[in-house]
Amino acid sequence: MYLGLDLGTSAVKALLIDGDQRPVASASGALEVSRPHPGWSEQNPADWIAAAEDAVARLKASHPGQLAAVRGIGLSGQMHGATLLGPAGEALRPCILWNDTRSHAEAAQLDADPRFRAITGNIVFPGFTAPKLAWVRANEPKLFAATRKVLLPKDYLRLWLTGDYLSEMSDAAGTAWLDTAGRRWSGDLLAATDLDAAHMPALVEGTEPAGILRGALAARWGMGGTVVVAGGAGDNAASAVGMGAVREGQAFVSLGTSGVLFAANDGYRPSPDTAVHTFCHALPQTWHQMGVILSATDALNWLAGVAGVAAADLSAELGDTLRAPSGVIFLPYLSGERTPHNDAAIRGVLAGLSHGSDRAALAQAVAEGVAFALRDALEALRAAGTPLRRVTATGGGSRSRYWLKAIATALGIPVDMPADGDFGAAFGAARLGLIAAEGADPHAICTAPAISETIEPDRTHSSAYAEAYGRYRALYPAIKGALK
Repeated sequence: MYLGLDLGTSAVKALLIDGDQRPVASASGALEVSRPHPGWSEQNPADWIAAAEDAVARLKASHPGQLAAVRGIGLSGQMHGATLLGPAGEALRPCILWNDTRSHAEAAQLDADPRFRAITGNIVFPGFTAPKLAWVRANEPKLFAATRKVLLPKDYLRLWLTGDYLSEMSDAAGTAWLDTAGRRWSGDLLAATDLDAAHMPALVEGTEPAGILRGALAARWGMGGTVVVAGGAGDNAASAVGMGAVREGQAFVSLGTSGVLFAANDGYRPSPDTAVHTFCHALPQTWHQMGVILSATDALNWLAGVAGVAAADLSAELGDTLRAPSGVIFLPYLSGERTPHNDAAIRGVLAGLSHGSDRAALAQAVAEGVAFALRDALEALRAAGTPLRRVTATGGGSRSRYWLKAIATALGIPVDMPADGDFGAAFGAARLGLIAAEGADPHAICTAPAISETIEPDRTHSSAYAEAYGRYRALYPAIKGALK
């Protein structure tokens, strides 16, 4: 058996798979986000451990015999979080999360240093880790001076699991400190934020062993023998491992809290001016590019909260039959935007409202707005030299057929739906645990799921969608200055 632990924003998910990669059982431990000020987003690292303990305890209660057979554990997690640790490995403050935008000024200052784009292949986004440390240095100098290690969220879980300060390439690429081509920390970029390599965990590839589960935890969970903990991956690279998107030309669209268009690359192809992310993949000598939007299902959750209904009910009201755009335009920039704007200050907009704009019309506008934001990401990937011919859907939002039809029509490419199963980040993490524990061939393990259905672009509405996308594109520059 092999265990995947995925540290998300809203939960830690534990997924158990067998030697044939069949999911056996899963469980989750819930998490909450603290937002003490506008633009801030934090979590207490101790809550991650409690949630992971909760999830594994649920698995042990339901499948004790299978848990005893675990030979490898893989980790995946939300990227970019700044977890500051003191001399004894204690967390010095709440972790500053990926969707926290307080460090936008520091990000702009670092991005103005040409070394960052040249070495990392990326814009320094406010959500990345390096500007967060620059913010702490400026605003919490005593805490900065006390910091001995900086870990990404999943690697804080690893420290608890193994006692080792280790990370891997895909997650490290989202810090703005990694030499992404050379797959190593950059001393120059660390020095630019008054840090050095001693503050960083050592690096391995995501498929490699990265520690052994501590005996006390193994005993508590009923695991026998040596349990290898894999390097693992950032959440999107882990999802790609789960989806089998590990070779050139393989791609997926993720509709989770955020939205992602992900494409695997067999070489390093940076294009920072497009605001496309160019990161290391979880497999050795493999990279990937991503267009990232900050609010996908989060946008529907926001509307559901305003309307006082469940997000699932809003999604159900949309039905399955795609409709032409109503004229209501939604910009899903509830917490700023990455691709293609790199704008932490912009905020969401509903435009074109009328007396007839009821709840259903707003839900439709949200689905279309996210689809058009993903179209922006598609155009950015094309400009970065990575055209997509089809994508596979994943994430909670992919359960909405209406949303997938809107995305296929907005992108103008087919969207494949996997057959029933769990192919997300936790599954990818479990695969990495298998590879590390058994020394297996990554490409033999990371196969694509069977496809149950392909959703083609709706040609009946293609022209109307093209016109609506043009209106969508015109709205951002019109309101950019007014909402800052």
